[in-house]
Amino acid sequence: MDLQDQLKNLFPDHEPQAEEISQDKEGDIWLQDEPIICKYEKRKGKPTTILEGYNGADGDFKKLAKEIKTKLSVGGSFKNGQVIIQGDYRDKIMELLKKKGFSVKRVGG
Repeated sequence: MDLQDQLKNLFPDHEPQAEEISQDKEGDIWLQDEPIICKYEKRKGKPTTILEGYNGADGDFKKLAKEIKTKLSVGGSFKNGQVIIQGDYRDKIMELLKKKGFSVKRVGG
């Protein structure tokens, strides 16, 4: 006997409502006209990819950073309006952003 059956036994007159279908995450992020700058740097001898130039809300940029980090399975952070990704993932990040509808400019190397 699962939870739904137990609830039906306790509340026989109750009819469950249909669950709302959530929208895709892609529709939540504001797209901009100017390109996002994707550059490569070495910090303390280790390669890093830095994204900057997003002029929307910081919350949207944080969501975008989290999505990039989870899709690439890498570490990173969001500081001072920049997304810092551990490793050189410029090509993969640019491909992901272009699929989302952003224009991206590659800088450095």
